Amino acid sequence: MSIIIAGERSGVGKTTVTLTLLASLCRRGAVVQSFKVGPDYIDPMFHQRVTGRACRNLDPVLTSESYVQQCFNRHSQGCEYGLVEGVMGLFDGIGHDTENQLPTDFGSTAHIARLLDIPVVLVIDCSRLSGSVAAIAHGYSSFDARINIIGVVLNRVGSDRHLSLLKDSLKPLNLPIIGVLRRQDNITIPDRHLGLIPSDELPELNAVIDRLADLGDSCFDWDQLLPILQSQSLPITHYPLPITHPPVKIAVARDKAFNFYYQDNLDLLQQLGAELIFWSPLSDAGLPQGVQGMYFGGGFPEVFAQQLAENTSARDAVKTAILAGMPTIAECGGLMYLCEQIIDFQGNPWSMVGVLPTSAQMGGSLTLGYRRAVALQDSLLVPVGANVYGHEFHRSRLISPPKQPLFATSRYDCEENMGFEGWSLPTLHASYVHQHWGESVEMPQQFVKQCLI
Repeated sequence: MSIIIAGERSGVGKTTVTLTLLASLCRRGAVVQSFKVGPDYIDPMFHQRVTGRACRNLDPVLTSESYVQQCFNRHSQGCEYGLVEGVMGLFDGIGHDTENQLPTDFGSTAHIARLLDIPVVLVIDCSRLSGSVAAIAHGYSSFDARINIIGVVLNRVGSDRHLSLLKDSLKPLNLPIIGVLRRQDNITIPDRHLGLIPSDELPELNAVIDRLADLGDSCFDWDQLLPILQSQSLPITHYPLPITHPPVKIAVARDKAFNFYYQDNLDLLQQLGAELIFWSPLSDAGLPQGVQGMYFGGGFPEVFAQQLAENTSARDAVKTAILAGMPTIAECGGLMYLCEQIIDFQGNPWSMVGVLPTSAQMGGSLTLGYRRAVALQDSLLVPVGANVYGHEFHRSRLISPPKQPLFATSRYDCEENMGFEGWSLPTLHASYVHQHWGESVEMPQQFVKQCLI
């Protein structure tokens, strides 16, 4: 059986607890499959760095309930343990959707726990409480009878005396303490404007993982934990997608500037007959030879804007390819790269590819949330009138909006208009909206088809 690591709210240490468990299990030689609830790119990078296996996102908002179940079952095959990291607080979802009659916690960690029928370990930040821990634990464990909270992890415990008070308070609940993590000042992962700094930018990460494994060996009650962690994979039928064409070479930008990709999207392209060739707009002189399409994911081009600007040969190669009609997908950071400039947080302008007649300016406000996007015109991926569900997560804005926008966007859970965005050229789809193609296979199919023309 797998477990979900949930928090009583954001910031309680779910990621630290999850990475600690993963590091300790992998040190024991276990094969562990990890998952992440919600639209997250960075936490899965850390999971993969620890386990050596691609972490999978479980998001019924971007995909569907059935896809979440299929994804979990498929990738749990052949693994000894399964571990799901939750999102925000246990019951935090997108809110009530009257039109579709969705529950108030749709897309939450609790929703995923019910869908997968797996137990929950609740992480509680104990740094500013003692006896109140019992009220928190009791409230969460009794709020929804369908959720099986099998124990708690007490995080940021200050002293032996503090731990004693916490244990005494929890004793009447008969709720097992699965783990105790003290305040670990020497185990930190730095962050910046969009969250944790991605794993590829942290040369000291291996040492941090070793310290997490040491911590995991001692802080968890393994006698309680191991019996419930063992994964029970469910048999599923996998239908391969038909391929009737030679391999299609697609250049995927992947380096420190561009690394926000759902692994399922990359898998789908390969299943559709694509040969993915990874390259770096930061350091490669040009595109890989013989490619027939390009895919630019999100990431942090603003952090590496000077280096991107200085690699003029790569920028010229991308611009030439797009103007010559090479099918191209650009999401968020990829869109920014295709603009004339990126203006960084200090106000410095850096030249980019220049296909889109606008500049991306970094700002202080965060644009974040699920989106319903209606296509206002045909694009490389979607026909006019199509409904697309995605997610935005950026601190930049375009100085000049598109004159003929690709999408009219609204919040997922209400009709609140969020405006217009996205660029569509005959063979270019560029948008701030990140998409997961798990339930929208027609989009990568259309991309691959255009790459063959």
